[in-house]
Amino acid sequence: MTTGLLFDERFLLHRAPYAHPEHPGRLKAIWEHIGSEGLAARCRGVAAREAAREELARVHTAAHIDAIAATAGRDFVQLDPDTYTCRDSAQAARLAAGGLIELTGEVAGGRLENGFALLRPPGHHAEADSAMGFCLFNSVAIAAKAAQASGAVRKVLIVDWDLHHGNGTQHSFWDDPTVLYFSTHQFPFYPGTGAIEEIGGGAARGFTVNVPWPGGMGDAEYAAAFERVLEPIAGEFAPELVLVSAGFDAADGDPLGSMRLTPAGYAWMTSRLSRLAGGRVVLALEGGYNLEAISLSAAACLRVLLGESPTVDRFGEPSAAAGKILDAVRARHEEGFRA
Repeated sequence: MTTGLLFDERFLLHRAPYAHPEHPGRLKAIWEHIGSEGLAARCRGVAAREAAREELARVHTAAHIDAIAATAGRDFVQLDPDTYTCRDSAQAARLAAGGLIELTGEVAGGRLENGFALLRPPGHHAEADSAMGFCLFNSVAIAAKAAQASGAVRKVLIVDWDLHHGNGTQHSFWDDPTVLYFSTHQFPFYPGTGAIEEIGGGAARGFTVNVPWPGGMGDAEYAAAFERVLEPIAGEFAPELVLVSAGFDAADGDPLGSMRLTPAGYAWMTSRLSRLAGGRVVLALEGGYNLEAISLSAAACLRVLLGESPTVDRFGEPSAAAGKILDAVRARHEEGFRA
């Protein structure tokens, strides 16, 4: 039993012909840092492979799959003001989704204890029928569906600690009570979704949990969100697998946001999630645009997955503003689940 690590050089081929915050240097910085720290060598490598059409189709429409495929071999396509493809992007996106399916399957099947997928392009903004927010395919949603389809697990917890709300993931499981989606995010902010009142639909009411923060929240506030909201709800839900949309753009110093998380905070959250689902936890890289912050934060999470204790056990009290938000979230979900 060990930690699986997914990385593929072909992820680096996805690039814009102009300065863009989501660039190959992000992934390269993390990979080089965990290599220099000796962390990659302590993991078992998991090879990426392209997701099959039927795997993508569990989340995305045929028209969207075809639209991304049509960009292959074209030097540049601007899909929306934020999202682009180059000639290698379609393959990179399929490799990211397929690679995460493989890593998740190894963890769900008990052949690996946990895992970290160093992916790009990211995925949590991708909707069933459209790319957006730097994202082409929603790899985490696709991997969750694949794990369930394999019969290895039924109930999946998806934790999204990216700075931005994962609209695509939320919508993928809006009516699905077998998936609990929990998100902390800056709000109001891109993409505009993720209000407290968004709790899921039909039989899945209460299975979407949003913690919308103002700017300036840090380790103490995120720890309180886990302790006061996520852990009680997750304990009732009893997931068999935890997938993390592990964006590091809520880190202190990120150019796109104004949060204040530190590597110690990310390590602490990883440690708490490792108490769930028998430790079957898979982190998948999403955003994060300060190269030093994402490298240190990813390494801190990987150390915990490898069995090291987080460097900080306890944080101070959260701000009064954060406390009020958490009280409101708890009140909205006080009826609990029909799990």
